[in-house]
Amino acid sequence: MELFFNPFDSLLCILLGISFTVWFTLLLVFIIVPAILGVSFGIRRLYMKSLLKIFEVTEPFLHTSLEEEIKEIRQSGSNKDLASPPEFEMSDIFYFARRGVESIMDDEVTKRFTAEELETWNLLTRSNNNFQYISLRLTVLWGLGVVIRYGLLLPLRVTLAFTGVGLLVFLTSVIGLLPNGRLKSILSEKVHLMCYRICVRALTAIITYHDSENKPKNGGICVANHTSPIDVIILASDGCYAMVGQIHGGLMGVIQRSMVKACPHIWFERSEVKDRHLVAKRLSDHVEDKSKLPILIFPEGTCINNTSVMMFKKGSFEIGSTVYPVAIKYDPRFGDAFWNSSKFGMVNYLLRMMSSWAIVCSVWYLPPMSREEGEDAVQFANRVKAAIARQGGLVDLLWDGGLKRAKVKDTFKEEQQKLYSKMLVGTQEDRSRS
Repeated sequence: MELFFNPFDSLLCILLGISFTVWFTLLLVFIIVPAILGVSFGIRRLYMKSLLKIFEVTEPFLHTSLEEEIKEIRQSGSNKDLASPPEFEMSDIFYFARRGVESIMDDEVTKRFTAEELETWNLLTRSNNNFQYISLRLTVLWGLGVVIRYGLLLPLRVTLAFTGVGLLVFLTSVIGLLPNGRLKSILSEKVHLMCYRICVRALTAIITYHDSENKPKNGGICVANHTSPIDVIILASDGCYAMVGQIHGGLMGVIQRSMVKACPHIWFERSEVKDRHLVAKRLSDHVEDKSKLPILIFPEGTCINNTSVMMFKKGSFEIGSTVYPVAIKYDPRFGDAFWNSSKFGMVNYLLRMMSSWAIVCSVWYLPPMSREEGEDAVQFANRVKAAIARQGGLVDLLWDGGLKRAKVKDTFKEEQQKLYSKMLVGTQEDRSRS
């Protein structure tokens, strides 16, 4: 049987081979090697400035947000003075009903779990659901953006992501075979930094770090506001940390098991996470060893949409170690970094990140803070949270981020009932005295 070779097929194979060679050579020279050396050619910064010029085209199409319109309506209304009602009346119900409707319309909690509203269109998503055709220029820009983001940037970023994660799993597994000692620690830190920097480039992340003299030190606890799972990559690409988290299965489990071989990360079984004393004990044992990396913790316990900081869980503030606060603020014009876990799975979320323009953010290292005399863990946590919110230009809220998935606790309802009861009782006492 004779074999016939089509010259066109041979030419196609040669061209594909050349294309892949050029592709990986460019990745190696301009991205992977600079990531290993910790240097940058400034290409991402130039790319960001170019995007800002393009976004200026959408400036004439500013829109008024629903929140601003509601505020104007409220300011034009009048409220009844309910400071001293004579006694309970059925009309009191209308006061609480009105407050409830206002809370639904402008809830300061649940709106923190949706995407941050943009003033202008960033050629990714439309902030106005009632969008209509505006101009040919904007439509052409959007079409070109789709081609660039999905045809060029997405394949590049996926390749880098697999490269970074693959190297992290392989190299940490190899380093895990070495005996514990200074050499192992040095190699582990170098590998973690290198791989995280490659992953940062997989997101085209443009990060500005401020006040690096306050970077967390060994034996301390680093706490930061939480917007996205990539917060870990953002911080770990500038310094090494011991991670804390629950043990997972699948690909995440493979990564966790390889990482812990090279570095003393703290992973918990699902049943152990609920044991607060066990968690505190393991964290305390870690920070007592000043040779171990600082622990990275996100005390909010869930992702908030980059507009506020919500209640910090007190567990990490009970240990008594030095706390290094860090504020992270993303620029939503280039891409929405917030992970709405109730709407998007992890894979879907990462694909959205990799198909956005870029991830641009600022990181502030705040001066270390310690628990003051007479200050309990809750007060200490609130003080740290206020410092982070102030530095990052975020709203400081007392609400628990757990409201993202749970109902309001009965204690909050009871508190409002007690206030209303005191109001009635106090009024009746005043009347009896008179």
